[in-house]
Amino acid sequence: MRTTRSTIGTAVVRVIAPLAIVSALVPSPALALGGPGHEGGSADDKGNLGAGVTHSSIKISYEGGGGGGKKGNLAPIDPNWEPPVCWYEPAYTPEQLKKAAEAGEVDDAGIHEFWSDAIFIDHYDKGEANDNFDDENSYAEGYKNYNIGKDGYFWRGVAPDDTHPDSWDCGRIMFWQDAGTVPDIPNAPTPEMLAEYAYDKVKVPDTEVELKPEAKSTVNLPTWVWLDKGTFKDVKVRAELPHTNLWAETTAKPKSLHLEPGTADAETFPASGECEINDDGSIGTPYTKGKSKQDPPCGINYLRATDGKPYELKASITWEISWEGSDNDGKHMLPEGTFETTQDMDVQEIQSINR
Repeated sequence: MRTTRSTIGTAVVRVIAPLAIVSALVPSPALALGGPGHEGGSADDKGNLGAGVTHSSIKISYEGGGGGGKKGNLAPIDPNWEPPVCWYEPAYTPEQLKKAAEAGEVDDAGIHEFWSDAIFIDHYDKGEANDNFDDENSYAEGYKNYNIGKDGYFWRGVAPDDTHPDSWDCGRIMFWQDAGTVPDIPNAPTPEMLAEYAYDKVKVPDTEVELKPEAKSTVNLPTWVWLDKGTFKDVKVRAELPHTNLWAETTAKPKSLHLEPGTADAETFPASGECEINDDGSIGTPYTKGKSKQDPPCGINYLRATDGKPYELKASITWEISWEGSDNDGKHMLPEGTFETTQDMDVQEIQSINR
């Protein structure tokens, strides 16, 4: 019997307490694959392919220490952008599929289609045709003896979130592909898809932003914001899909720190609130004694004191995202990413008396 699924670091701003600005992407579910510094899935502890359709065999590696950051919520600035919803990739060799089917250890013929052991054997061993789940008017020819003796892999759809409505776009049942080739079908893997998958795995190292004065801010007394050089570094994430020669390397490059004071009764330096990262990786200029009356290159000036309720200062780091891959087509861009944190800001007003 066949069944189907019907589900359609902290970057710290020092004022009174730390402000966390840890940047990274929310990862899709994955199983461990490879050694330290790698992530992936769709393989058991003996190296056999073919885990569930929510797991991928894509191998992830981090270069330049980029894997050392903590995971957070690096959100694409484009609200309509999201990482790949589904794609196809190699799942079983003929021998692996035969072993799994005869042992009753495989039931996912596709992302939304479960087959009984008997149907698997009928289609992949006895050669009986079956319908392609993503097209009710097409049928998939069956296979004899799981194609044993042929060089290639059975490919299957993968969807990190199989409840996503668009995961139905990869509904084709598991099919054969000769070794060293990639199927010419919609949602086949590409370097760009791997780059977007890698985007979803970026881990940005912890950073620390300094604020002066460290205690309560004072009305009309500029607060200096800066970050020492070398704190920000490019983060590179490489994604490789085994048995396809496809790969992509996604790079997150720190671009700027954005400040929002939390009130209209304030001004930012610069006026846009966007503090560019300097060539040496620093932001702004450190505060030194005697600069209290100067306008900082990066900072905030509150014009009105708080009245029992602190202002919510928002600080975010913007990262420029680019990628290169096995298509040898040069550098491509992906939507910038940002992570925002909020810190309570108490602002006092110093009273003066004229005599």
